[in-house]
Amino acid sequence: MGRQNNRPVTMADVGAAAGVTARTVSNVLSGNANVRPETRDSVMRAVHELGYQLNVSARGLRTGQTGLITLAIPDLGIEYFGELATSIMNEADRHGWTVIIQQTGARRDVELAVLSGASRQLSDGLIFQPHALGQGDERALVGDRPLVLLGDRIFDGPVDHVTMANTAAAAAATQYLIDRQRRHIAVIGANPSGGSISAAALRLDGYLGTLEANGIPFDERRVAIATEWHQSDGAVAMSQLLDSRVPLDAVFCFNDTLALGALHVLANRGMRVPEDIAVIGFDDVTAAAYAVPSLTTIDPGRRQIAKTAVDLLARRVKSGPAEHPSEIVADFALIARRSA
Repeated sequence: MGRQNNRPVTMADVGAAAGVTARTVSNVLSGNANVRPETRDSVMRAVHELGYQLNVSARGLRTGQTGLITLAIPDLGIEYFGELATSIMNEADRHGWTVIIQQTGARRDVELAVLSGASRQLSDGLIFQPHALGQGDERALVGDRPLVLLGDRIFDGPVDHVTMANTAAAAAATQYLIDRQRRHIAVIGANPSGGSISAAALRLDGYLGTLEANGIPFDERRVAIATEWHQSDGAVAMSQLLDSRVPLDAVFCFNDTLALGALHVLANRGMRVPEDIAVIGFDDVTAAAYAVPSLTTIDPGRRQIAKTAVDLLARRVKSGPAEHPSEIVADFALIARRSA
């Protein structure tokens, strides 16, 4: 039976369309991590198709604000994103906000749903790190709720953008290895399918430019592809580099999670770090300091990114959209430890 035309869409309507209960719909919209991804996708499709909007007045919120913000990131299983989420929650607490976290799985359809669906209407604002979107998707950013972008997928858009100095930081990491007399430097984490505006592409640019500036020939055999940046991907890529027999004396991994996987393989192969092969990562996650040996890495300014993003969002919630949105690049630092 169809819904009456003049009746507002309810959670029960959304649940009926998605084949779930209204309670499950509530769990999805509140960011409950125990909901299965396929169920979440079904609910969000129904929300979008039916045009469901949260009735904040029903919650007795006289200000018209929910006291919630949404954080949409690709994958909490990658340590950087988990720690970024923690930093953002800490900053949001200063503003009296509760954070709803959505994982997009780096899927374009989910990222578009985050921008256009009920998840954006549910909260006072959205902090969003897209992965599958890119140039040409700026139109999807426009909405009636404040939005702050993180990462590198979209530039010159109509909203505030907080990013990191990927190319400069990668150049610093490569130069650090060169200054320690390393000349056969491999990289792990390249992703040709990610496009020219991505962390992988920008970090590869920093590596290549630094080799050229130092007169070191580039050998494409030293570029290991990893479309995902988990420990297992770093382990596979490190194994492939070693099995290729290409001369190596250092490896620059595009995140610490990849580097931890690489360190595991080097230890299993009986390679000494840094004596035989130096290893450097990127992100300065907590586990980096406790690796064996402890991991030299780049701190990309995660805490600064979190504070800046939340403060910008608070400003937009209070004052409305800016005529000239901000684009802020966080400071980075190289953290020297035992691995390089």
